[in-house]
Amino acid sequence: MIYYLERAGVLWKNFKGFAVGVTDRIREAAAALAEKHRRPMIYLPSSRTNKEQVALQIKARQPVRSGLVAVLSCVEPCRTWFVRGNRATKKLELKLQWGKCLHLYYYLVHEQVGWLSVRLQTWFPFLFQVCLNGREWLARQMDAAGLAYRREDNCFTWVADTARAQALLDEQHRTDWPKLMTPLVQLCHPLHAEITKPIERDYYWTAAETEYATDVMFRERAALERIYPALVHHAVMSFGSEQVLRFMGRPRGAHGSDEVQTDRRRGPDGVRIKHWLNKNSLKAYDKGTVFRTEVTINQPKDFRIWRGPENEPDGRKQWRILRRSVADLHRRAQVSHAGTDRYLTALAAVHVTTPLAQEAVTVCRPVRDEGRRYRALNPFAESDAQLLEAINRGEFAMNGFRNRDIRSKLYESTEDPAQVRRQMAAIGRRLRLLWAHGLITKVSKTHRYVLSQKGHRIVTAMLAARQASIEKLTAFAA
Repeated sequence: MIYYLERAGVLWKNFKGFAVGVTDRIREAAAALAEKHRRPMIYLPSSRTNKEQVALQIKARQPVRSGLVAVLSCVEPCRTWFVRGNRATKKLELKLQWGKCLHLYYYLVHEQVGWLSVRLQTWFPFLFQVCLNGREWLARQMDAAGLAYRREDNCFTWVADTARAQALLDEQHRTDWPKLMTPLVQLCHPLHAEITKPIERDYYWTAAETEYATDVMFRERAALERIYPALVHHAVMSFGSEQVLRFMGRPRGAHGSDEVQTDRRRGPDGVRIKHWLNKNSLKAYDKGTVFRTEVTINQPKDFRIWRGPENEPDGRKQWRILRRSVADLHRRAQVSHAGTDRYLTALAAVHVTTPLAQEAVTVCRPVRDEGRRYRALNPFAESDAQLLEAINRGEFAMNGFRNRDIRSKLYESTEDPAQVRRQMAAIGRRLRLLWAHGLITKVSKTHRYVLSQKGHRIVTAMLAARQASIEKLTAFAA
């Protein structure tokens, strides 16, 4: 900012007058744009007013197929520049602080992406924020491609060709974002070129918040209603911090400053479950005939991207921090999709039509394999429960586990070779027991084991039943 004022020839003592003049001209330009398009410009006295709802009501009364719908203005908190006097040094200081200023909201129907909004801060540094909806954009793409679909609110309840629709969605990841955003700047902030002329800079486009959702479509509402309570119960009772970390791409566990939370909440539209990893989240909820899982990224530094250094893109590549820049939006889509995919895979263990007793009876009684008898498993016994918890740990979900991995979870470390051999033999017998019951399978040409499909279902269900309190089970049954 200091460099800008020097290049613009503005003295610090004159900053406020200079900024007020620019702000007035921005407001006048917004009023002129609304008048040109014969659209309303409305001042909202409260920042808590739902601005999009106001704009949609205007659109309903005055339909618009393309172009500006309305301009709304409101005073809201923001980080902005002030010139303050320092009593100690008796000099002026330029500071970026929290304050309030007028913000302009432009609501438009864009020819390419459909319904969107632009938020313009009318005081330095004139932040320019664009909010668009990928499904709104997809509807336009499918209309252009002649692809039939049914839509309810922000959901597609039926699509004639889902593979083709997904391909259209994937095209959004390859968007030239500066090229898409520049016309919006020219329309909503015509003074931008004049304001930035002293330093010859343009906007640096970043993604403050992204939401990536995966939808599972059901043919009828009743089918989702039948299984949804079980999905919520399973997510609350079975997904601990280790599972949430794995869903969010952290199979090796948490870092020292990580904070993991799970929240279940009932709202006007039903129950939703939400898992937090710091400021990023993964949630699931139902929308009529659609079960939606959604990853929201507010803090991209928790994820990694394979790229070169910032100042040398073609240099040596390695895993580096995911940036806010739109240059990394394709990677955001990848990690978000992976998160929803892992979550849905974990929820697939929920078996709502088979009672737990019917599944458990297969492992709670002795079995014979190759003429040898193996005892029954008892998930409520401490030793068997510890074994089941060990093989169900999130860190083993991708690469499986070895004898030494389970041994380290069940026994204390020892340097006695004889004791180590006894522990290895004991773990080997217990793994053979699990294999005989069909809960684990051996990875070919390795010493690793993984949970079988049957193991995923039964182990998850048994551990959930073991950890559930009588009060919670009674409430759930009610």
